[in-house]
Amino acid sequence: MNPDASTLWRAPRWALAVLLACLGMLGPFSVDTYLPAFSGIAASVGATPVQMQQTLSAYLFGFAVMNLFHGALSDSFGRRPVVLWGVALFTLASAGCALADSIATLVFWRAVQGMSAGAGVVISRAVIRDMFPPQDAQRVMSQVTIYFGVAPAVAPMVGGFLFIHVGWHAIFWFLTLVGTLLWLANYRLLPETLHKAQMQPFNVRNLMRGYWHLGANPRFLMLALASGIPFNGMFLYVLSAPVFLGDHLKLGPGQFFWFFCMSIGGIMSGAWLSGRLAGRIKPKHQIRRGFVVMVTVSIVNVVLNLLFVPEAWWAMWPIAIYSFGWALMVPVVTLMVLDLVPERRGMASSVQAFIGSMANGIVAGVIAPLVMHSTVMLAVTSLVMMSVGVFAWLWVKPRVT
Repeated sequence: MNPDASTLWRAPRWALAVLLACLGMLGPFSVDTYLPAFSGIAASVGATPVQMQQTLSAYLFGFAVMNLFHGALSDSFGRRPVVLWGVALFTLASAGCALADSIATLVFWRAVQGMSAGAGVVISRAVIRDMFPPQDAQRVMSQVTIYFGVAPAVAPMVGGFLFIHVGWHAIFWFLTLVGTLLWLANYRLLPETLHKAQMQPFNVRNLMRGYWHLGANPRFLMLALASGIPFNGMFLYVLSAPVFLGDHLKLGPGQFFWFFCMSIGGIMSGAWLSGRLAGRIKPKHQIRRGFVVMVTVSIVNVVLNLLFVPEAWWAMWPIAIYSFGWALMVPVVTLMVLDLVPERRGMASSVQAFIGSMANGIVAGVIAPLVMHSTVMLAVTSLVMMSVGVFAWLWVKPRVT
């Protein structure tokens, strides 16, 4: 924690949470906003469904690869400069997407979007731990998750409206505007939270030593898996939304928001409860409760899809409840990851985000296209994703304090 934290931010704690949540929302906002326009974009640029899926995969892999570096760079140059450069590049890439006239150009700029959007997600976690002691950090992390949850709930509604009334290019011009406003807000408000005494020297040897230290730490890797992989049990449905909602549940693009509202409502309520429980129960017990919720609802989801033809009135509820369980435990696990290496919190956040993002990219580019055409396979795959997190947590639980 920065010893000067009390002088860096004098406004209410919730205001900092809002600012950091806006940084964190760039990633999911960039994914969810254009999903309702998939078919329109494909028709406009002459792309196949597989090629359109690659616009998502390119974004996610770009997001994952650069996540390795955002936090490490912020450990050496400070949190603020990396955030400002990242948001500026995101804004440029969004304009590039809006001007794209071919699928190849769109894939390229989507990759650049992904490479830049991760700066806010990674560094916001490090900023929280720079500024607050553990219990307060958990409360702020939960507040960030609550505010962050608003963006992906609103994003498909905004995207659907812009697509229907203006056209798909307007979606990316809207993201350009969001990036511009966010850059201005952070330029004016975001303090430098990394203390000078905690800055790491910037050289290849020091960076490689840090990456090796984290990669060779099984506790770190298992905690990163426990927080990142279960997210894909929910994210799989987000990635498959055009097929899951449109083909299986027979919803139109303007109705996608029901699914996103329910899922994000689960995240927000789980994060709210996580913050309320901070300091009241042991972190391990809170993590266990989150996994119990996810295990139970995942099994129920598989059984329901085996027995019944999916209908909108019940098929979206399991994903919403799953989201609640994930949000209940993930702030605690994330703070455990950062506190394993307090001298390199930026790099720890980077590697944690890289592991989760690589999993997201594999799910988007390989797994989702294979299973999205069967609701049973979607439910089983979601259960498998969650199980990876459960086994990782069961392994690491006796080895963390």
